[in-house]
Amino acid sequence: GDHLALLNVFNEWRESGYSTAWCYENFVQIRSMRRARDIREQLEGLCERVEIPPSSSPHDHDVVAKALTAGFFYNTAKLQKNGTYKTVKNAHTVAVHPSSALFKEEMPPRWLLYHELVFTSKEFMRQCLVIQPAWLVEIAPHYYTSADVKEAAGKKKLPNAKAAAGAG
Repeated sequence: GDHLALLNVFNEWRESGYSTAWCYENFVQIRSMRRARDIREQLEGLCERVEIPPSSSPHDHDVVAKALTAGFFYNTAKLQKNGTYKTVKNAHTVAVHPSSALFKEEMPPRWLLYHELVFTSKEFMRQCLVIQPAWLVEIAPHYYTSADVKEAAGKKKLPNAKAAAGAG
């Protein structure tokens, strides 16, 4: 997903010693990277203040995905049989933004978390992340019920990206 791609970019920049040249060579805005570093340092400081020990699982993407799900649990969408996505709680039809790494997936993910919706020619999800529906009930039981995230019993085949692109 897009969030994990951005995390990988940050980690590469950190491995470069926070190099300005690395940003130029990789067409990344140095100002945005510095802001991300500042926020990361703020979060580290807050964790220290409340005595949360630092931990790192660089290859455990589920930990990162669950943390993002905890913060953005309201922003979820499910793939429909016709190839479109609908937001889980209010059933708005949305699409993956063309800038997303998930835009032209051959097998579109069934469940997505998104950072924001933008409306241009249609309503698009930006900064998408593949999630497991069970996480929603686990992380936000005050908001989601098992019925909200119930998968179709028959595990019917969902459309491929080509069919989905033609829809909507």
